[in-house]
Amino acid sequence: MAAQKEHVDRLLAEGFKELACQQSIEKITIKAITDKAGVIRPTFYNHFQDKYELLEWIIRMQVLEPAKPLIFAGMVDEALILIFTTVQKEKAFYEKAVRLEGQNSFEAIIRKCIEDVLLEVIHSNSRNRKKVHPWLTAEHVAQYYAQSMCFVVVSWIRSGMAVGPKEITDIYNYMITRSMSQVIEEL
Repeated sequence: MAAQKEHVDRLLAEGFKELACQQSIEKITIKAITDKAGVIRPTFYNHFQDKYELLEWIIRMQVLEPAKPLIFAGMVDEALILIFTTVQKEKAFYEKAVRLEGQNSFEAIIRKCIEDVLLEVIHSNSRNRKKVHPWLTAEHVAQYYAQSMCFVVVSWIRSGMAVGPKEITDIYNYMITRSMSQVIEEL
């Protein structure tokens, strides 16, 4: 049963991505997605609430989930390279997706997805550790890094992915490992 659900999820995702490469995501209907996937419309609603939840599923399952084992193993750079490589392979889709604005913006969806993964990692690694500061909660740390990562991902996509996955990972690491005053001095 789970394998069949996953198969239908993938069919819907692939149909959605194909349609998004041809037209704006706002104009894509559920009927168009189900027609492309070869399933009936009610099937979509058995899997997803709307196309924005489907987009979230794509980001979680096809971009972030494959990188999680690397993150949990402490191989963050490798995870970032994998994430950027995955996005770059579907450049046309993500260039359309990044144009989503408003309540269901791509930026808000990806930030939430990254934040959830980071919270999972932080909670699994922070058992019995003394807090550095009461304000420095797992939620605040996850929000901070999700926001910074989201900025880099969105800016990179909007710029046409002009630099490769390794280089954008190095750029992210450069910014995140230096203080603001260091970066200002070095520019």
